[in-house]
Amino acid sequence: MHKKLSMGLTFGFISNVLFICFGFISYIFYKTYMEGTAYSKGMEIFAYIVEISGFAAAVYSAVMLWITMRMRKTLKIMYTLYIVLEAVLMYMELNVDYHYGGYRPFSLALAIAHAIVSAIVCFSFLQLDPDRTALEVVIIICSGIILGGMMGNFLGIRIYFSIITNAVSFTILFYMVKRLLDREEIEIDCHGDRARVAEYNGKEVFFGLKSENKKK
Repeated sequence: MHKKLSMGLTFGFISNVLFICFGFISYIFYKTYMEGTAYSKGMEIFAYIVEISGFAAAVYSAVMLWITMRMRKTLKIMYTLYIVLEAVLMYMELNVDYHYGGYRPFSLALAIAHAIVSAIVCFSFLQLDPDRTALEVVIIICSGIILGGMMGNFLGIRIYFSIITNAVSFTILFYMVKRLLDREEIEIDCHGDRARVAEYNGKEVFFGLKSENKKK
């Protein structure tokens, strides 16, 4: 496997693991919060360190995918925008008391929109190797987990539940993509490789549709 591609997938996995950890730390923080205590202050600082580390790993992952993979612009753009979206939502969640732009953490419309957009981003990973059934199965499962995240709103849980559900899904996705590559069950064209080169000109693979112009 291309070294930088491996790094991109590994850091994508690490970033989402950190987001899951951040969710658990935040849950413990709110359940045990004691105003003015060193414990609560320490937990808060620790939570921010984990969150920032998660986004740093996600950005590094996106950069590695951008500079390593050939073509697949839809995937690269959507994954990058997804990182920005999650950063904005996490910021709004942590500053919900300021009511920026009328933000409502229990909004059903927000939960549904967030889940649908995230599932579309997940589906864009089909561009990695659209002809492989194994990859399709992984993406369908991960998208199902993402869409299930909106159920938290019906249970009276704020949008943060959907964000953490996404992190679980993308943790599985990055792990399985790396595993499929290691087992040579999928193939991803990278800059500098002598392997086949797949060109996607205007009709890039998306939702399982293959480009009409594919060169070897």
